[in-house]
Amino acid sequence: MTAKWIQFGAAALLLVSGLVFMILAVFGVNKFHRALNRMHAAAMGDTLGILFVILGLVALRGISMDSLKLVLVIIFFWIASPVSGHMISRLEAMTDEDLGQLAVIHHSKEKRDSGREDTLDKGAQDESI
Repeated sequence: MTAKWIQFGAAALLLVSGLVFMILAVFGVNKFHRALNRMHAAAMGDTLGILFVILGLVALRGISMDSLKLVLVIIFFWIASPVSGHMISRLEAMTDEDLGQLAVIHHSKEKRDSGREDTLDKGAQDESI
């Protein structure tokens, strides 16, 4: 009887952890402004959230054929998610003209020694992308 309660507690903890990661991913997607940053937040929450939810279901079900099927679903998601994310990010990199125009902050030793703040060099932009 005690083993069933421990199994239920572990499953509940894994399920709640997965839901927390997915909810945090929603806030991360809404916080960022660029598409690549949003994709990163969504991919991390998606990967960890699905992992913990399905592991919670495996813990709830116990060792059985259902658990094997759920582990295969985890493996499929972990193979498919990075590939689809990479394809979407390549599309974004090819179609976004403003992606290569990032401002670079240069730190100079003289300005730090004199007590002035570092300046933003708007002329130096990375145009290699």
